[in-house]
Amino acid sequence: MSAFIRFSDLCAQGRVKGQRVFIRADLNVPQDESGRITEDTRIRASVPAIRMALDAGAAVMVTSHLGRPTEGEYDPKDSLQPVAVRLAELLGQPVRLIGEWVDGDFSVAPGEVVLLENCRLNVGEKKNKPELARKLGALCDIFVHDAFGTAHRAEGTTYGIAETAPVACAGPLLAAEMDAIAKALANPKRPLVAIVAGSKVSTKLTILQSLASKVDQLIVGGGIANTFMLAAGLKIGKSLAEPDLLDEAKAVIAAMKARGADVPIPSDVVVAKRFAADAEATVKAASDVADDDLILDIGPQTAARLAAMLKAAGTIVWNGPVGVFEFAAFEGGTKAIAQAIAESSAFSIAGGGDTLAAIAKYGIDKDVGYISTGGGAFLEVLEGKTLPAFEVLARRAK
Repeated sequence: MSAFIRFSDLCAQGRVKGQRVFIRADLNVPQDESGRITEDTRIRASVPAIRMALDAGAAVMVTSHLGRPTEGEYDPKDSLQPVAVRLAELLGQPVRLIGEWVDGDFSVAPGEVVLLENCRLNVGEKKNKPELARKLGALCDIFVHDAFGTAHRAEGTTYGIAETAPVACAGPLLAAEMDAIAKALANPKRPLVAIVAGSKVSTKLTILQSLASKVDQLIVGGGIANTFMLAAGLKIGKSLAEPDLLDEAKAVIAAMKARGADVPIPSDVVVAKRFAADAEATVKAASDVADDDLILDIGPQTAARLAAMLKAAGTIVWNGPVGVFEFAAFEGGTKAIAQAIAESSAFSIAGGGDTLAAIAKYGIDKDVGYISTGGGAFLEVLEGKTLPAFEVLARRAK
């Protein structure tokens, strides 16, 4: 991971006092029909960067996207007004919402924070139009990228401004993500074990291929494991799988084997005749799956073997539950993996919506080394891609 400027360092060096600081946050929160915020984790997560800027004596501007508005077409439901109200409560000071802001027709004083209306309303934001990028850069002295969830998009307020602002740096949230990813993938403590699970190999194929060249053990779960079981010559009944990707699965197994690494194939599974919470669950050897069986979880023997691997790991990357953990009868595998990660002394990084749901269900959030907040961005990092935000911040640091 290339070097980048940290906003915390600029503050510590006294380089922020009296400066105009523009923070790109991720304030894209869920709302009910009447526009009330139903869950404010992202707003609370954005507070440290804003507080850091205020404490350093900056004039602070914050913006974010919210929903999927049409550029240039204002609709009250796309407004950040409810976010401004919640942010003011959390900061304990007024937060003005500025509507038309791209041309800089507003003032903000040191010690003050303003929220700039939904950035995706600005014409040229999504395609990062050069004219918009220039205007954005002219608004500030320091640009702070603190929205990892958008780090994989090269948009006006995530990339264009980073190229045109006098200084571009990473806020505390983004810096923590960059540090955790580097620790897990760039210089990991070995053995490095990755868990990649989900319904389809096709959606995670590039991740599997990328990790096959890096990890010591690649644990596959869910529908992905079914495809790998087929590739290993096992029958999977009527389970979800992608038979047209058997060659790709075999290639991943071969690539791992050539490095002395391993893709552990389940030795036992939990099956049912139908996909339902009240379906009868039966544990079977992986070689005994019947033609009308649905594999909905790994079996206890496999779970114990994988748990032992995780407890002995130096670094763990986790993306996806290994079974239908929403159903009590089929949660054993995911629960065993979650508990093993919690008990392991390894540095662990986890990401993806279903993974976060499993972490919450089993109450292990305090035991995971780092929980990534950016779904798509986290997956693209696992695919071995360089995120636009990382690339531009590294370039501007030189």
